Amino acid sequence: MTCIQGFICAVPTANRAAFIEHASKAAEAFRDLGCLSVAECWGDDVPPGKLTSFPLAVQATPDETVVLAWYVWPSKAAHDQVMQGPMDDPRLSMETNPMPFDGKRVIYGAFEPVFELGTPHSGGYVDGFVAAVKRDRRDAFLNIARNCDPIFIEHGASWIMDAWGVDIPEGKLTDFRRAVQAEPDEEVVFSLVQWPDRAARDAGHQKNMNDPRMTAHEMPFDGRRLIFGGFVPVVEVQGG
Repeated sequence: MTCIQGFICAVPTANRAAFIEHASKAAEAFRDLGCLSVAECWGDDVPPGKLTSFPLAVQATPDETVVLAWYVWPSKAAHDQVMQGPMDDPRLSMETNPMPFDGKRVIYGAFEPVFELGTPHSGGYVDGFVAAVKRDRRDAFLNIARNCDPIFIEHGASWIMDAWGVDIPEGKLTDFRRAVQAEPDEEVVFSLVQWPDRAARDAGHQKNMNDPRMTAHEMPFDGRRLIFGGFVPVVEVQGG
């Protein structure tokens, strides 16, 4: 089973070009180490939130933009082997490819895909979601995905992936669990919805809001702690 490595970070908006250059080199290095695909997405419609949000998750300042990324690995074992091994590639060196953002506020984790519809494609527009679900409600989460994800596809989405946390490290400043104020009996879930473009996404959201099927099922998580936002892919690398 594939492993999804998710990242969220805050990048100074003025460093957009430098970030794309840095991320492109790193993505190509990880591809050469066995990563199946990489997508780095620049924040476009990312609400600030009062309780939780993408900006709060990475302590973003007003002059920073939130970036959402995911790396797809053949398996959790393949992911672990690379992440725990030596990083000798100069494209992964802080000296030769320094990060144009504060690495101390990056949040990351490994997730197991549990439900997927459609096929990912290059470009488009991506909605990212992160929530906290009680571990004993995993089946309820899957039931919601099976019932609601097809509605997103019907209303214009091209690909949806829902993933369950399997390795969510605790950070000193930021992490996925703090991002959604996860309780000890909760696991973090990470979902992606890809659309052909921003216009299709906005139209699809409106249709979803007006579709009574979307409210026919009780959400198996606290929606007040759900974080979400819209992103534009700026770096995409496919494995060989």
